[in-house]
Amino acid sequence: MSVPVICTEVAKTFRGSIEAVSPMTVSFAAGQTTALVGPSGCGKSTLLRMIAGLETPSAGQITIADQPPEVIRRSAGLSVAFQDPSLLPWRSVRKNIELALDLARMPKTPNQIEQLIHLVGLDGFADTRPAELSGGMRQRAAIARALSTRPKLLLLDEPFGAVDELTRKQLANDLPGIWEASGTTTLLVTHSVSEAVALSDRVIVLSARPAQVVADIDIPFARPRTPDLLYKAEFTKIMDEVYEALAKGVSGTLPKAAQ
Repeated sequence: MSVPVICTEVAKTFRGSIEAVSPMTVSFAAGQTTALVGPSGCGKSTLLRMIAGLETPSAGQITIADQPPEVIRRSAGLSVAFQDPSLLPWRSVRKNIELALDLARMPKTPNQIEQLIHLVGLDGFADTRPAELSGGMRQRAAIARALSTRPKLLLLDEPFGAVDELTRKQLANDLPGIWEASGTTTLLVTHSVSEAVALSDRVIVLSARPAQVVADIDIPFARPRTPDLLYKAEFTKIMDEVYEALAKGVSGTLPKAAQ
């Protein structure tokens, strides 16, 4: 089961004067994968944290299936994976993944945990503590933890940023099948335009801070998507559209609808 997300005139100002997100109205359909791209520091992560209920909007309202984010989070209806994996150092990979299920008071089976560990490429490291892992391996463990509760809403903030390029491609190829199979609504913050186009059903381009929506681009490619998609002319055309929108957002040349 998936959930819709609706942001209505949502804005965020820090310390009374730093405007991170301009009043923004945007919705995310249930079961859809949406990528948020924009310049560094534009407010992408702030918007994601507000949707997760980890930041309070300065104005406007966010609802997830007609409920406040805090309600959905407390019921384990959403999971977040940040670029910083934030694993508990005294627990093994397996125990860190199990912790999410324990906190959500959800049943767990050894087979379920082993499948997640295998999926993210950590076979043989289930009983290893984070200090003994590389940064990329810790991030893979954090992704497995986020997926363990089978969330209705999955929020990913640069989830592949700390992994090597080969692992990044492998995860990008493997993980969408999980949230697609369960119909999970997924929001992905990424700096990679090719990753955004390859993984999502829709790309929302944000301007330089304070964030405004510059473009809302549908991605027409059928699923499952294969690695050769990245080399097709249609893929390159959409990437160029995203890059053009990014340039407008940085320069301040926004379409009328975004002003």
